[in-house]
Amino acid sequence: MLRRITFVSHDAYTNGKTGNTKLMDLLDEPVPGVGTYEDFNTIDWVREKSKDRDRHREITSKSKLSTPALLESISDAFSGWLLMLLIGLWSGALAGGIDILAHWLTDLKEGLCLSGFWYDHEHCCWGSNETTFQERDKCPEWQSWAELLGGSSVGASAYIVDYLMFIIWALLFAFLAVILVRAFAPYACGSGIPEIKTILSGFIIRGYLGKWTLIIKTVTLVLAVSSGLSLGKEGPLVHVACCCANILCHLFTKYRKNEAKRREKYAAAGVSYYFPLKTLWRSFFAALVAAFTLRSINPFGNSRLVLFYVEFHTPWHMVELVPFVLLGIFGGLWGAIFIRANIACTYFSVLEVLVVTGATALLSFPNSYTRMSGSELISELFNDCSLLDSSQLCGYISSPDNSNTIPDRPAGPDVYTALWQLALALVFKMLITVVTFGMKVPSGLFIPSMAVGAIAGRLLGVGMEQLALNHHDSAIFKSWCSPGADCITPGLYAMVGAAACLGGVTRMTISLVVIMFELTGGLEYIVPLMAATMTSKWVADAFGREGIYEAHIRLNGYPFLEPKEEYGSKALAQDVMRPRRSDPPLAVLTQEGMSVGEVEAMVADTDYSGFPVVVCQESQRLVGFILRRDLVISLENARQRQEGVVSASLVFFTDHVPAQPTSGPPAVKLRGILDLSPFTVTDHTPMEITVDIFRKLGLRQSLVTHNGRLLGIITKKDVLKHMAQMANRDPDSILFN
Repeated sequence: MLRRITFVSHDAYTNGKTGNTKLMDLLDEPVPGVGTYEDFNTIDWVREKSKDRDRHREITSKSKLSTPALLESISDAFSGWLLMLLIGLWSGALAGGIDILAHWLTDLKEGLCLSGFWYDHEHCCWGSNETTFQERDKCPEWQSWAELLGGSSVGASAYIVDYLMFIIWALLFAFLAVILVRAFAPYACGSGIPEIKTILSGFIIRGYLGKWTLIIKTVTLVLAVSSGLSLGKEGPLVHVACCCANILCHLFTKYRKNEAKRREKYAAAGVSYYFPLKTLWRSFFAALVAAFTLRSINPFGNSRLVLFYVEFHTPWHMVELVPFVLLGIFGGLWGAIFIRANIACTYFSVLEVLVVTGATALLSFPNSYTRMSGSELISELFNDCSLLDSSQLCGYISSPDNSNTIPDRPAGPDVYTALWQLALALVFKMLITVVTFGMKVPSGLFIPSMAVGAIAGRLLGVGMEQLALNHHDSAIFKSWCSPGADCITPGLYAMVGAAACLGGVTRMTISLVVIMFELTGGLEYIVPLMAATMTSKWVADAFGREGIYEAHIRLNGYPFLEPKEEYGSKALAQDVMRPRRSDPPLAVLTQEGMSVGEVEAMVADTDYSGFPVVVCQESQRLVGFILRRDLVISLENARQRQEGVVSASLVFFTDHVPAQPTSGPPAVKLRGILDLSPFTVTDHTPMEITVDIFRKLGLRQSLVTHNGRLLGIITKKDVLKHMAQMANRDPDSILFN
């Protein structure tokens, strides 16, 4: 609501002891700063929505009076769609650019393209006429660092040169990433999803979605991914999209001046917490624009919008649900172990980032499956072998007849070599991802988690394939797997395993299945994905209901009320409210009788975010609630702009100011900034209901009354501390007010 502050003019006291009280409105516009929020505070959702309703009513009423006002109303209604168009274009362009640059820098660790240094390995060899189908990644235009520096690509010396250059480039990329983050944008580290969820719930973190954060996050995300660290870019891209939304929101007045309206666009660009129905259609529109932009850029080089396109030719069978469920169990166990281990391993210094990067490069280079990027590894594991496939995982013993069918075949030496390498890669990925996620560089978790699950799934898939081949006449396979038929698809097992591990870490279910559809395009495999995902969640929940992002929210002490967290305490509001029996009385303001000096002294002596206003100290009858920031700004403004206001001036929160003696200083009327409808609960309201109210209404505080008499206050921080105590956690871990 647009509130105005009025002061009693000094001229009101010129007509005797009870002169005519003349209210002088000094401000044609709201006081700058009133209605805004300080850093690390929670917004008032009710007030923000009320402000937007008042603004909309004013525009609608004016639109009937003149043509310019009507055009302004149409522009206001269209601005939301225009904003989503801009967000989609910008986010899609950045996502495509990040992917292209990451591919180039990743290949730069292994060599350089002579026909153009800006080409990655794949694009460098596309135009070559000297490649063979079996070795289509080798061409004269692309040379390894051993060839460039030593003139030879074979031998021990060439291997050592390539090894050292791989480590040097990895350390350089990681060093640049962590230095840029520390020097210019500390908020650019991590995945950003825990903070985005907290911001969407109403918390203020100034600068987290700013322009410097966007620039540094974009640059360092490319560097971090290219360094070879076990991290992904999908989570940080959510942060990038929300930064785009925040910056573009400041181009439109109704979003720039309203925190709740801005969060609608954050939800459309990133993850959903506050998600009104109308935002659904605008989110769909933004996704459409981003997909169109991404399709135009074609960063994956396959003319498709999905990162891992799969095209399996064999249907799955009901018997396979058993191994799919086993993959779900593995994913749940891995998720539970990962969360606990990762929370115990948090890295902050440049040296620790470089140590992890050096260890990753040193251990990953000898194994081709750990040397390649996470997305390449997953794509390799999802691959369904064809007759012309040259992958080591497809090194089966060919059948004597040269048919075009692809039956289940005995595994050859290449397959067994690949399985050993994958087993080692699985152990390496599980360990290194624990210590990588959460470092002070941009780091996503989707790709590393999917890689762990995809490796486990491919190993199980090949095992099932060979089992079906050698025991096709057993009771398990006889009814549906005839000799020579293509019964088992190992790539499908990799896809199911990837979903299971990602679900175990994040505890996503429906959204995860949708994400897997988006990444792979495999719609017909919905049942295996759902079975593995649900099993993974059930197993992981048995060890703790927190996903990795919720665990990091708790680790950082953010004031976030998790909607999924159950509350079973029988406590009442009076058990949680402040002041407690041993505390000093509640700091309140009276609606009349207090001086400016007394109010300022109360503000200086306390650190509360707001103060209840009562009729008088004796009755404690509630009048309203005033925010600390609004009170301070208004009093400062009164001293600066109204002549005669001193510490002895009386402060009134009433509609009418009583007549004042002519000899006294002018009074200050602050009724305009008083919230006359603060949310209240009675002292006997169950905390279970109170917690639901805080969650669903996004409250920052609720006053506690008994028969209309003010007893105390419950803040969001009080609720979080109480819930931490109920869960046997340290209540002081809630850091922010």
